[in-house]
Amino acid sequence: MYLRPELRDALARFWDIVGRFAPDAPSQLSVTDDPWTIWQSPDLWLSQTCGLPYRTRLHDAVSLVGTPDYGLDGCPPGYYRSVFVSHCDDARRRIADFRAAPLAYNEPLSQSGWGAPFFHARKHGFAFDNLIRTGAHIASARAVAEGQADLAAIDAQSWRLMQRYDSWTTQLRVVDYTDPTPGLPLITAQHAHVPRIAEAVENAIAALTLSDRDALGFKGLVRIPQEAYMALPIPEKPDHKPRK
Repeated sequence: MYLRPELRDALARFWDIVGRFAPDAPSQLSVTDDPWTIWQSPDLWLSQTCGLPYRTRLHDAVSLVGTPDYGLDGCPPGYYRSVFVSHCDDARRRIADFRAAPLAYNEPLSQSGWGAPFFHARKHGFAFDNLIRTGAHIASARAVAEGQADLAAIDAQSWRLMQRYDSWTTQLRVVDYTDPTPGLPLITAQHAHVPRIAEAVENAIAALTLSDRDALGFKGLVRIPQEAYMALPIPEKPDHKPRK
């Protein structure tokens, strides 16, 4: 879910190590297919999804393997949160100041891009109703940097990677954070083999070089129970206009 061109080689090396501990793992990762086709395949060996698709459509068909811990500031192990970013030149400092502002978000079934921001706004007594759907977190951030939106909701690991690799993020600043929620889980349709797959992933993370582990952000694998994901409420569907 956090794949970028800069991380392809490190991810390929990680997957090679997974295969050493689990010889039945697919020899290569599929990184171009439609994610819903992959997530709903009865042959799914391992994939990463978002918490909102998991609790709305996938939980009855897949099993949780574990949740990668990215060591994100302000979050328990395995948890993450959304970062609200605005342009550095924007004088507004409180999230409520953006109640009527154009909000860029990636897609309706994104916990960090839409679900968490939806409930964060509700907690502050308003609803975002000036919405621009961009299709990706990086596109949401760029929309703010380029003046096409005033605010964007981005998950904290994506924001960390953008700050590392995208120089234009210096034009942005953090306005606020949502409350932490369970992070992006690893899932499988091989229900009887969950412990073995989880062990292979844990061993592969431990076997990574320090450089690859830092690049991918892996700190370990956390067992977050299904109940923690399912307890989160479902946000209302956004009314949005397409990005021009």
